[in-house]
Amino acid sequence: MSAIFELAIPSETLTADEVSDISGCKRAGDQIEWLTRNGWIFIQNRAGLPIIGRLYARLKLAGINPALLAAPASDGGWQPDFSKVQ
Repeated sequence: MSAIFELAIPSETLTADEVSDISGCKRAGDQIEWLTRNGWIFIQNRAGLPIIGRLYARLKLAGINPALLAAPASDGGWQPDFSKVQ
């Protein structure tokens, strides 16, 4: 998983075209509706455009739930199962 951090990152956030490609929508309101419906975490800038972190998007598109990576194990986040280790 360390390779994901070694890729050259042009910006910390996705471009407007990248958000459009992911959502399939050109208008900000439609993008926000799609992102919300599909469980994406984003913020809106002052112009009302959705802003998505690049690393978050890479994890999300890889099928990894970024919210579980940040959650402490006591909150039901991911933790290793050592029950089968001898």
